[in-house]
Amino acid sequence: MKFGLHVSIAGGIFNAPVNAAEKNCEVFQMFTRSPRGGQAPSLTAEVVREFKENCQKNKFKNYYVHTPYYINYASVNNRIAFGSAQVVRQELERSSQLGVKALMTHLGSGKDFDQKTARQKVVEGLLKTLDGYKGTTQFLIEIAAGAGLILGASFEEIAFYINEVEKKDKRLKNKIGVCLDTCHMFACGYDLRNKIAVKKTFKDFDRIIGLKRLVLIHANDSKTEFGSHKDRHEHIGDGQIGKDGFAAIVKLAKLKNVDLILETPHDGKEIRDLKLLKSFRD
Repeated sequence: MKFGLHVSIAGGIFNAPVNAAEKNCEVFQMFTRSPRGGQAPSLTAEVVREFKENCQKNKFKNYYVHTPYYINYASVNNRIAFGSAQVVRQELERSSQLGVKALMTHLGSGKDFDQKTARQKVVEGLLKTLDGYKGTTQFLIEIAAGAGLILGASFEEIAFYINEVEKKDKRLKNKIGVCLDTCHMFACGYDLRNKIAVKKTFKDFDRIIGLKRLVLIHANDSKTEFGSHKDRHEHIGDGQIGKDGFAAIVKLAKLKNVDLILETPHDGKEIRDLKLLKSFRD
């Protein structure tokens, strides 16, 4: 279990490992492009070489990529729905070039359709994304906070997508993993405030999806109350989950091979958050 931050790629993607090392990260997460739109910067042989050299210099073996924010597999606008599948596939291929361990994405909103149709649109989009994919970066579904009609906000729903995709394309058996965000989970009604609650929540996850699918945890406290369905990240110990909950997550033996990435506000206190997580482990 290693800890890190989401870091900037300003000035070039090869700066991400340098930025991560300066903040004493053991692993890191980044975007490979602007999360809000536009063309992805070219990954030339020189850029890839410099990125990998900087990872090696700073002893990073595991690093992760988050897809852009605008992904929506269930949009009524085919340009957006098909474009989402294409962008995520492109990000998987780019990540494979860079040696990224895993890439996570949100699935979008179901506001354009009834629930059943929206979920089927997601399944279709995931199949398009992964059809013929042979890269080395693993694809992860990230749990959402569930505001409005946001998709992927429960263990059962994520299990549905995984099972449906694997049923329709047996080549994808065991290819899809999961990224859990503690703030999103808490907002969805999965309690993480103490040792007993953490054990129960991860036992439920294991029963419904399977711990073998869990590749990454986003460690974020929550500004808003339990079951709020609001995505409001807070510094560790300053929110509604609290230090006891994160200490229990870090110490849960079943999670010893799962890395944790902080996405708490970048106001200087994220460095304290990182030190705090390390202290729970040590």
